[in-house]
Amino acid sequence: MRCPFCNYEDTRVIDSRPSEGKKRRRRECPKCGKRFTTYEVVEKPQLMVYKRDGSFEPFDRQKLIKGIQNAIKKRPVSVDDMKNLVDDIENTFANKMQTETTTSEIGDMVLMGLKKLDHVAYVRFASVYKDFSDVDSFIQIITELSDKKK
Repeated sequence: MRCPFCNYEDTRVIDSRPSEGKKRRRRECPKCGKRFTTYEVVEKPQLMVYKRDGSFEPFDRQKLIKGIQNAIKKRPVSVDDMKNLVDDIENTFANKMQTETTTSEIGDMVLMGLKKLDHVAYVRFASVYKDFSDVDSFIQIITELSDKKK
């Protein structure tokens, strides 16, 4: 890190602490002795989502949270559990350095997460995501859940 005052090439970190999702570092230049603060942010690649209609749109965390909130409404699933699920999904793509995905891949990941958290929320999300059109679809997914429970 270059010193912003004397442009010396090497500075040392005096203090480092997290600050609002960033890493705040207090630095000192060994040449001129002046101190300054830097903020370090992890840069994630922009994830583009391929939709069913053939279009692409940027991944929208809030849109995903809203869909999951509808599924967990009045269920014993904490906000932290929901945010952890969304974080896990985002981190999976970021760790693979994947820049494109499909809505179905994201939906499947949400279903797997909700299946572990709450079966009712899982059925609610599946009914919208898989576009259930009749009672038999509900019966089939509930049967699958009860068979796996045994």
